[in-house]
Amino acid sequence: MLLALKRQGRREYGALAARYTRSSTRNGSRAPRPRRASGGSADIQSLADLANSYEVVRGIGAVPFGRDTIIQVAVPALIPFAPLALTVVPAEEILKKLLGMLL
Repeated sequence: MLLALKRQGRREYGALAARYTRSSTRNGSRAPRPRRASGGSADIQSLADLANSYEVVRGIGAVPFGRDTIIQVAVPALIPFAPLALTVVPAEEILKKLLGMLL
């Protein structure tokens, strides 16, 4: 369902961006755009805001969590099992495997 919503959002934002750029291109040749206090054009800032919104929609995944969330939950849950693991497998062997994975 999230992927279907992502496709729909990308379609709608793409259509909105196309309409916006067409209208600003047509109007841009007639009169200069007002400048904002920050120094940028109001149209350019609006287009940047639209692009940021599109990036949010593009970043939607199939599940509402990612690898970082899983790590944040799994590591604290597994810490109490560390002493038990050390009784079964020597610490030296565990460190060798961890270093092998990192390098």
